[in-house]
Amino acid sequence: MENFIAVDLGATSGRVAIGRVTKEKIEIEIVHRFSHEIIEDVDGDILWNWKLITSQVLIGIEKSLSQGFPISLAIDSWAVDYGLLDNEDRLISKVHSYRDPRTFTVFDELVSRIGKERIYQDTGIQFLNFNTLYQLVAARAEDSFKSASKFLLIPDLLNAQLTGKISTEVTNASTTQLLDVNRRGWDYPLIGLAGLPRELFTDLHEPGTEIGLIKGFGALDGIKVVATASHDTASAVAGIPFINRNSEAYISSGTWSLVGIESDTPVTSKEALAANITNELGAYNTVRILKNVTGMWLLEECRRTWRSENEDWTIPQLVDEASRNLEFDSLIDPNEPRFRSTGEMPNRIHEYCLELGIKPPRTKGEFTICILRSLAAAYKRTIAEIELVTGKQISSIHILGGGSQISLLNQLTANACGIVVKTGPVESTLFGNVAVQAIGAGIIPNLDAARVLIANSFISEEFIPS
Repeated sequence: MENFIAVDLGATSGRVAIGRVTKEKIEIEIVHRFSHEIIEDVDGDILWNWKLITSQVLIGIEKSLSQGFPISLAIDSWAVDYGLLDNEDRLISKVHSYRDPRTFTVFDELVSRIGKERIYQDTGIQFLNFNTLYQLVAARAEDSFKSASKFLLIPDLLNAQLTGKISTEVTNASTTQLLDVNRRGWDYPLIGLAGLPRELFTDLHEPGTEIGLIKGFGALDGIKVVATASHDTASAVAGIPFINRNSEAYISSGTWSLVGIESDTPVTSKEALAANITNELGAYNTVRILKNVTGMWLLEECRRTWRSENEDWTIPQLVDEASRNLEFDSLIDPNEPRFRSTGEMPNRIHEYCLELGIKPPRTKGEFTICILRSLAAAYKRTIAEIELVTGKQISSIHILGGGSQISLLNQLTANACGIVVKTGPVESTLFGNVAVQAIGAGIIPNLDAARVLIANSFISEEFIPS
């Protein structure tokens, strides 16, 4: 049995796991979990608690060593956010969260100046105000930017801290809206048009590349760090046991819901641009054609508000309340920009409904069923858009991640989309992370073989439209 360490960082929590690869399956054991939240500093900047995140990752890796020295370790995380390094490769910037509003004005100005068609023709990335392109342009006035020699996305920033090696992995780089999706290389003409220094952009590497050995961390020294598909959704998609990917879609359900398909080629047509479809790179020369839908963030932010009011509701409790309020049928648009900000989510939803002249939710059950049913309706719209721009007919959906454990949402999705929904794996990101490491180590021959092992590693549940 061969052991690998997988570090998976999400926008509200992180995990460190051991992946054990046998001839029959891949076993995942989570040895360390931690929560983290975005913080606001004295300047009003919305940041990640980088010291907490890095310290917890180190704790998790050390815990993993109790079960033996691994073949390798790999890190995946959420997309678009970054840190700036100086000439000595030291982190010199704050690590901003994509939820920081600093990009709002920049987004409109830059898109207007360069043009949507020019930005999309090479990058194939959907227009979101927090993409790295707009974050970097917004940062140009900051002292740290003026002193920076390069930038690194979150997984590569951690890789650099652990090994001293500087490089950027392509699946996460593709989310920046600064990468040529056809060449799998930086779009230097666009970088120039945006007024960004070319030297900020490091060499690129593909999933499976060896980064280096951990050094300077005591007992952790000598662990081989390799690149997985470092965007967490890219790892999650690598962990899907597709039977016929030409007719299967996926929803990676967490803080965000990523709705899409796996393809061999990008689609950057006028129709794709009009639908704001994104083409993010995947492992082994694949492309993830998808669209972001604001996901469980809506319910998590409601929970955070209610906790501040001394009402601590769990997700299962809220889903149970929702199941008693199925008659409540008001719908919201999860991607409404006002829902991206932190705080007062119940009030934001209430005011949105009043503005649209629809009945606003009042009880916890009504808020929850409103959110879940609205997500299902958004999934239906997004699947239809993907079918239109790709010419594919989707016959089933794999729902991955934590949201796949909410049976009510799975059934609502099956009902709304009119097709079968299959759950899991819940830990698809960890499965994909470990699979890419095992392929790189020569233990699994290819991604198809890895997906067979993953299919043997969990029990899927099906939801039939009713």
